[in-house]
Amino acid sequence: MPPLTIISLIFPPTIYLAGHWKLWTARVIALATLGVMWILFISLVRDLISVNPNVTTYTQGIVSFHFDYLSVLITAVVLALSTLITVYSMKDIHDEAGEEKYYALVILLVGSVTSMVCAGDLFNLWMWFEITGIACYLLVAFYSGRGDALAACAKYFIQAATGSIVVLFGIALVFAQTGSLDLAHIHIQSIPLMIVLGVIFIFGFGVKLAIVPLHSWLPDAYSQAPTGISALLSGAVTISSLVVLLRMLAMLSGLALDWGSILVGFGTVNIVAGNLLALAQKDVKRILAYSSVSHIGFILLAVGIGLFSHEIGGFQSGMLHLVNHAVMKALAFIAVGTVIYARFRPNTSLMIDDLAGLSKRDPITTFGVVIACLSLVGIPLLAGFMSKWQIFAAGIATANPVLIFLIVFAALNSVFSLAYYFPIINAMFLPERIPPRRDVPVLMRVPIVLLTAGVIILGIYPDLLNWLVIPAGQRLMILFGG
Repeated sequence: MPPLTIISLIFPPTIYLAGHWKLWTARVIALATLGVMWILFISLVRDLISVNPNVTTYTQGIVSFHFDYLSVLITAVVLALSTLITVYSMKDIHDEAGEEKYYALVILLVGSVTSMVCAGDLFNLWMWFEITGIACYLLVAFYSGRGDALAACAKYFIQAATGSIVVLFGIALVFAQTGSLDLAHIHIQSIPLMIVLGVIFIFGFGVKLAIVPLHSWLPDAYSQAPTGISALLSGAVTISSLVVLLRMLAMLSGLALDWGSILVGFGTVNIVAGNLLALAQKDVKRILAYSSVSHIGFILLAVGIGLFSHEIGGFQSGMLHLVNHAVMKALAFIAVGTVIYARFRPNTSLMIDDLAGLSKRDPITTFGVVIACLSLVGIPLLAGFMSKWQIFAAGIATANPVLIFLIVFAALNSVFSLAYYFPIINAMFLPERIPPRRDVPVLMRVPIVLLTAGVIILGIYPDLLNWLVIPAGQRLMILFGG
């Protein structure tokens, strides 16, 4: 097993048990575990670069893990976000019931997502897919004393479990037809079987990826989970299902052109639906949740363009937007989370009007929210603009009239998103309605400052991510025979 997988299995029980003795030990062990994970991750990347430029393989019996640049990208995102969120949560959920469980589940979630995107065989992949889901369900229901949180968890569980059963059926069908579960050696030749499996896997993984119309769990889960978990789900966990889905569709690469068209179609629907649904919301976290549906659409659109055109530009821009979206959305969630912390109880909904007066009381948080919102819209010199621009450029480069039309349509939708971000920005500069109950601690401000800086720096110097997104795009090209 990869070292990261081993760590993720050993330390969560340790954190949980230590937290029952002294809560501070759970916090310290969780941070120390993430530090160890970072060291192991850097070592794995070094091995990948120096030993094998494409894949590092770990095999134990019939179980195999393939650590490639797609795995590097997702692991880097989930490790970075989980580290910042753990620091943020030390104050956000301080002394909440089950705090030790929270840190244990975050570490389990990091390890399970990493193992899922590295899995080299179908059953191993499905097993980690399920463990990821279990960790997510429990974290969404963290505020178990609140009925809405339990309802959101139940809704998420029912829909995700249905998707998992569908995926398991697809895996059984693959095994029945090929006699193998090894992703590297499965290549489906039958066109009807390709179509059936494609539909199964798009539906099964599409639930956790929040492909419209399979997205209805997402706004409830994001809005009811602790703020740090909303950021982690939006930035890393949900989108990791895309990488898994692409690995499955690579088995059906004979129809790469058709899968590209389908992903472009779903991406366009997600962009429109996410924007329209966000426009009708007053709860800030639900606005950000529906915004994630739209941004998932942009990533699907980019990857679909790559599959359709067999050019790296689509894949590369999709991977860049994946990283940028993680940074932007994490910033947005934890910034508004500090307002909830300062003015309300930790598990209280935050309406747009509740932001009134924030600009005078808390300029650091205000600046973070403004930068996050403008970047999500796609304002120039911010991270969101650079990745969206590359997606649009990749689509126009295909010279396909339909794709060019959809790119223009997506660009207009990007501008349209200002309609639901502007009220959030405007509200912060209105006269104060609710005075703060407590000050925002430094530990909660540090992640906001770092993520704000990240959004600005990546908007000015997007090439800083080339070492990550270009090899990930190339890996997708290789998987689909490019």
